[in-house]
Amino acid sequence: MDEIQKFAQEVEQNIQGLAGDQALQQLSRAWTRDVARHKWSYNFAWMGRPAIQFPNDAWAMQELIWQVKPDLIIEAGIAHGGSLVYYASLLAMLDMSEAVESGAVCDPKSTRRKVLGLDIDIRSHNRAAIESHPMANWIQMIEGSSVAPETIAKVTDIAKGYRRVLVSLDSNHTHEHVLAELKAYAPLVTAGSYCVVFDTIVDDMPAELSTDRPWGPGNNPKTAVRAYLADHPEFEIDADIHHKLLITVAPDGYLKRIA
Repeated sequence: MDEIQKFAQEVEQNIQGLAGDQALQQLSRAWTRDVARHKWSYNFAWMGRPAIQFPNDAWAMQELIWQVKPDLIIEAGIAHGGSLVYYASLLAMLDMSEAVESGAVCDPKSTRRKVLGLDIDIRSHNRAAIESHPMANWIQMIEGSSVAPETIAKVTDIAKGYRRVLVSLDSNHTHEHVLAELKAYAPLVTAGSYCVVFDTIVDDMPAELSTDRPWGPGNNPKTAVRAYLADHPEFEIDADIHHKLLITVAPDGYLKRIA
């Protein structure tokens, strides 16, 4: 066993230890509950655009994107565009790394890789900032409900031209909406890639944190994930991800396509 394999084995043992430490898992949930009252996830940005996300989850997405090397990322939920720009920058780095390996020139204008962002309301100031951003060549946007038949048809048609597809669901967090998104977009995920469902943590949080929202415990992304997986054995929860992160808004939300 070489040193890299030894390190990977040590990491796996670390993750299993974290998974079994129930006191630490509960402490992580308590921390997440308490920072939610302060809207902690609103405090971060990527390349100048607000990214309403936990940094741990952003790091996990970077690992998945490097592992899968998708040429299309479908993201439901744009908001200020921070995650859209983040994913685009990671795709740009994939393009650059491949260009270095092949000795070619990396031309942003000729990239095939795209982040396809969906949102029911792309506000004009956000659209202007995203379209003028240095990462704009890697970004395409569709305005409309992610579960509307016309939006699904557009996305499905676009996805036909890509070999490796990764999906991120982070829009309306009700059970009904997320389940509809899963039915629409999870089938587009290619084998070995992921459908990541954010804010499954809602099911583990006190109901009072969702009093001003149409979702809450018993009606949220995690309940939708459970319902979807019951009929879709081609996906499984990659539990190692939420175990190693500890601090995450997506426990049980990292779904790997295994077939």
